[in-house]
Amino acid sequence: QVQLVESGGGLVQAGGSLRLSCAASGRTFSTYAMGWFRQAPGKEREFVAVIRWRTERTLYADSVKGRFTISRDNAKKTVYLQMNSLKAEDTAVYYCSADTRSGIGGTSPTDYESWGQGTQVTVSS
Repeated sequence: QVQLVESGGGLVQAGGSLRLSCAASGRTFSTYAMGWFRQAPGKEREFVAVIRWRTERTLYADSVKGRFTISRDNAKKTVYLQMNSLKAEDTAVYYCSADTRSGIGGTSPTDYESWGQGTQVTVSS
């Protein structure tokens, strides 16, 4: 497993923006698929976005499409989640995840074997 450390969460008003970062360990970061998930109180962890290795193809949940952007900097071993036009329903703990086995990732938490500790995002309406 790799170590993942998220940062950038906080409190923001509806309509505002935040950028989350996730720094990873591991020598072959560029071969990992990196995902973001979120979990609101009383709800299951849900998929937000993934960026695959090599092609850097991205996939988004319908609820964030057009508002969120996932990107990666392989030299810095960091993945980002730019969140714009935030809504109250985006409030959750956001988790970074890594699929180091296939580099494809997916929309299920079981597609990933490494997780960060999470960072809180609170959007006030």
